[in-house]
Amino acid sequence: MNTLTLPEALEAGTVLIVDDEPHNLALLHGALDDAGYRVLVALDGHSALQRLERRRPDLILLDALMPGLDGFQTCRQIKAQPATADIPVLFMTALTESNHVVEGFAAGAVDYVTKPIECNELLARVGAHLRTARNLLAARTASRPAYLALDGSASHQRLARRFALTERELQVLRWVACGKTNKDVGDILGLSPRTVNKHLEHIYVKLGVETRAAATSVALSAVV
Repeated sequence: MNTLTLPEALEAGTVLIVDDEPHNLALLHGALDDAGYRVLVALDGHSALQRLERRRPDLILLDALMPGLDGFQTCRQIKAQPATADIPVLFMTALTESNHVVEGFAAGAVDYVTKPIECNELLARVGAHLRTARNLLAARTASRPAYLALDGSASHQRLARRFALTERELQVLRWVACGKTNKDVGDILGLSPRTVNKHLEHIYVKLGVETRAAATSVALSAVV
């Protein structure tokens, strides 16, 4: 069995599971972990929203029926915030009537998975939606490079203040957002790839993310 190294596992993506049933959490956590994803969990809608304030996942698996704030309400709140609006949300529920499906998509979900969960199918959907999200992010980044331009602009300063980024971290983030590898960034900035990676680790912590794609998305959202 192939074992992912830490950097590879991080780049596979971070998935937040929101479900009030421990059995479902254990099942999904195990399947995603085995597939190389970093997994976060929350037992209800309020906990999920609080976790999103600390760390931004690349995708959310959201139970529709939960006590208190249900999945539909939780999804609407996620989509109402610029910093999290572009995170793909997949609903998980035993509700299969068309009105429930419509409500899920109306709340902002990109997909709807019925319980009991078939793990291989779910993993295929997760992978497909992550690829789509990353492709959209790449197109978004290419069409708006000025948002991360290192020109002392108001957007540049706002990004620095919000996340307490150093000038060097901003430079690294700008080139990472342009799709450059650590080696490319090192060549541009006169740094070793190892030093670039260290800066990137600090950036991840400050932005509350785990991947290059998530860091780019947060940065773009912050400067719009």
